[in-house]
Amino acid sequence: YEWIIRFLAFRRKRDGLRDFWFVFDSLLVWTMIFETWVMSIVFLAAMDSGSGGMGNASILRIARLLRLTRMARMARLLRALPELLILIKGMV
Repeated sequence: YEWIIRFLAFRRKRDGLRDFWFVFDSLLVWTMIFETWVMSIVFLAAMDSGSGGMGNASILRIARLLRLTRMARMARLLRALPELLILIKGMV
């Protein structure tokens, strides 16, 4: 909902692509949509295919790899923005 309101707030919609924070928020939203909906559909399709226990195990391995890539992205972000790391340490 917030993303749609922010998109509609741009006078020229093309300016949304020039705003770094809007692009960053859009990336986060689309990543969450992918993880929530698309991966759920893939898991359900794999379970219905009846390929046996090993098929399900390989899908779980792929999900673990996706989580690792997300963690690597977060580590790269924290390295690029040390102030963010200080804020996170202050919250914990």
